[in-house]
Amino acid sequence: MSDTPICSAKGCRADAVWVLAWNNPKIHTPERRKTWLACDEHREHLSQFLGVRGMLKDVVTLAEWESTGPADTPGTDGVRDR
Repeated sequence: MSDTPICSAKGCRADAVWVLAWNNPKIHTPERRKTWLACDEHREHLSQFLGVRGMLKDVVTLAEWESTGPADTPGTDGVRDR
């Protein structure tokens, strides 16, 4: 099994390049961030999905996200929370 993060889009197995940080204001505290990973092909689609629901908070490169330090806890979506 590879340690390379993969895109969160359904059925996609491409390497992740982007981190989409999001928060559902109906269930999460304002500072909590859940994450989805995206390849270049799915970045816009996943961003739009979260954006129209008012949940998208930030989009950064995976390298930038990883350089900001360790995550707090694993997320229920299999990706890290901040």
